[in-house]
Amino acid sequence: MVAHVLRLRLALLAGALRGERLVRSVLAVLAVAAFTVAVCIAVLGLGDAPLPTARTVIVLGSAATFLAFFLAPMLTATQDQLDPRRFAPFGVDDERMPWILALASLVSIPSFALIAVHLCFVITAITVGGIAWPVAILAGIVSVVSTALVARIGMAISAIALPERRSRELTVLFTIPIIVIAFPVAAYFASMNWNGHVPVTAAAATSAVGFTPLAAPQAFLFHLAAGDAAAAWASGVIALVTLAGLLMAWAYLVRRLLSATERAHAARERVGLGWFSGLPANAFGGVAARSLVYWLRDRRYIVNVLIVPVAGVLTVFPLMVAGVPAWAAALVPVPLMALFFGWLPHNDVAYDSTALWLHIASGVRGVPDRLGRLVPVLLVAVPVLAIAVSVTLVTIDKWTLLLPLVGVAAALLLTGLGMSSIASVIAPYAVSRPGDSPFQQPQRSSSHGSFGAAGTFVGALLFSAPTVWLFVLTIVDGDQHAPATFWTGIVTGILVLAGGAAIGGAIFERSGTRLMEFAETT
Repeated sequence: MVAHVLRLRLALLAGALRGERLVRSVLAVLAVAAFTVAVCIAVLGLGDAPLPTARTVIVLGSAATFLAFFLAPMLTATQDQLDPRRFAPFGVDDERMPWILALASLVSIPSFALIAVHLCFVITAITVGGIAWPVAILAGIVSVVSTALVARIGMAISAIALPERRSRELTVLFTIPIIVIAFPVAAYFASMNWNGHVPVTAAAATSAVGFTPLAAPQAFLFHLAAGDAAAAWASGVIALVTLAGLLMAWAYLVRRLLSATERAHAARERVGLGWFSGLPANAFGGVAARSLVYWLRDRRYIVNVLIVPVAGVLTVFPLMVAGVPAWAAALVPVPLMALFFGWLPHNDVAYDSTALWLHIASGVRGVPDRLGRLVPVLLVAVPVLAIAVSVTLVTIDKWTLLLPLVGVAAALLLTGLGMSSIASVIAPYAVSRPGDSPFQQPQRSSSHGSFGAAGTFVGALLFSAPTVWLFVLTIVDGDQHAPATFWTGIVTGILVLAGGAAIGGAIFERSGTRLMEFAETT
């Protein structure tokens, strides 16, 4: 049985490199090979580095690899060629199948790359720490098997708990939190100037991660190299317990897949509902899904979204020409982008055109309508601002401003969205119709719509003024005001957003006829 599964695995690998997908498969293999070679060269280059530096890079790198192998199947909805359910018709042995599939999973291109990188980890640990090679190889084997198993577990969880034919829209929803968290962390570590000494923060993170299942085998080796027997025992026990736990979890998931019936709702994904299948099946989810479809397909929305980051970055150059210090000018784009993102949906009702009748005719309540329309802006603004905050702090090298800058961005974004929720139903104004150029502006018979646009800006600035003032105090007096700036911005933004959605929702419910007349006549 083992030989049969291994032969099947090799046949699947060979089949992936021929046929219609030949070019794509070859390019993917070359990309993985190039990345693997680059990582191996970098790891082997640590052979001349101090022990703390090598320990930090390898332990944190191993933790990132472990997480990537676990999350990648869920994020990409990769089809599992070794899905246990494929072997169910052949009367397989439930007791032997988990171990056979675990062994077969090592015969894959990602697994080959994993083995190559871990071999370099072992070589570096032996070179830098003088560890006996049998011990280093044993730790490497434990790490490789644990990482391969966690990938299998990730695929099994994805098969059980998530739609099998997951839409790209649902993948986007899974990816955004990863971007928001991972990018600032990566930027923070990249900004560190080590100068041969590991920063205190990085060393503390390495120590903490070394006692978790993410990188316990590598931490075990470097604890041995440092002569810390107690820490080495702790990391070693954690690594072995992790391996045993993963084996038991994999065995349970295989039996679960072989014995459970297919999910009844999997057929929903096959009909191509897109965002409607990935969001809640209620009024809020329906409005959010419809808004997302419009925002991602209508070039009028797309142009507005693209202009915001460009406008934010371009403000730096006039400020620097005017003599503003570079570090102060670099702090402007993030708040400005947050303000513009919050301002974007201030006329969202007008962009609906005649589609507004969907909301009114179906009896959608005001609050779900107001909040659902804000989902596309949040899905774009949050990752963009996360990246912008990280780039800003790396540029000025002042990570003590992380909390206050996040507080200011949150206040301007959320208060802008709250004010937009009111302005879009009080003072909508005519815009270019669907299919027209986004830069084509129609003639307007009145100017009352400009009050909504201006009121959104002014309201967001007024409500955010306390947070902005605390941010200025943080820059001038020191970081003792940083926590107050952060929490003031968060609380103010949430309160204004909730209040704006409630007020705008009440107005929407009482203004259906007026809004329909506006949509039909502009």
